[in-house]
Amino acid sequence: MKYLFFWMTVFYSFAVAAQHNEVYVLKYAVLKDPSPVSNWVKDAPDKDSVSISFHFWLIKCPDGKKILVDAGCRMDLPNAVDFGLTDYKRPDSVLLSLGITTEEITDIIVSHPHWDHIDGLPLFPHATVWMQKKDYTHYVTDAWQEGNKPGGIAPRDMEYLLQLNMAGKLKLVEGDNLEIIKGITVYHGSRHTFDSQHVAVQSGNNRVMITGDDVWIYDNLQTMQPPPAFATMDAKGYVRNMQRMKTLASKPDYILPGHDARIFTRFPAVNNRVVRIL
Repeated sequence: MKYLFFWMTVFYSFAVAAQHNEVYVLKYAVLKDPSPVSNWVKDAPDKDSVSISFHFWLIKCPDGKKILVDAGCRMDLPNAVDFGLTDYKRPDSVLLSLGITTEEITDIIVSHPHWDHIDGLPLFPHATVWMQKKDYTHYVTDAWQEGNKPGGIAPRDMEYLLQLNMAGKLKLVEGDNLEIIKGITVYHGSRHTFDSQHVAVQSGNNRVMITGDDVWIYDNLQTMQPPPAFATMDAKGYVRNMQRMKTLASKPDYILPGHDARIFTRFPAVNNRVVRIL
């Protein structure tokens, strides 16, 4: 009888786990050399350095949906070459290391439209793409008008967003604290771009914050300092959003910064490019 009870307990544990969203961080590139923390955190000491990696995120839902937050980039983009990305592996190939094909990706949530976060969208042609309406509208219109600077935006990515919109595959989000998919809520960001957003994922009793670039590295969180002025249109808002993330995440470890390579030492490795959060 005790063996029956044991196996019933094991089965129940697996059944409950299967009902939860799973969250993974996937690395597709790195910067070859450590970067000064002061490049990423306002007023940080110049002597401190940090290893920088380039991520996207995977959410596996119990209903079978496979959702990405952001999509990385392709290496034929001049921005990627100029920025010095190394140890590159195309995002769809990183996913394939988990046995997931491009056709299985149902949705992609765009945190913001910088090239390193959205240039990989065409690799996943079957996905519905979600992004903040104000971010979309600004970067396909006003950002290119005389006197404005679309910094960090690749023209071909805006052309692709227009194609998605015309094909009915772009969902424009308007507002803050909106559950767009069961268990997945988006929040207004810190204006890293015109209207960046970050994503909360509910997994059982746990809540994970996928920050995009609304937290660049762990040092932003630890010091509660924004990035340098060039990286946000609202430094005070950046700090307020980090404060709110600390109240939303079920524990501080579940706030996932956008470019800190240390994340790959803090969670269980699936392979050398992927860690599982929950």
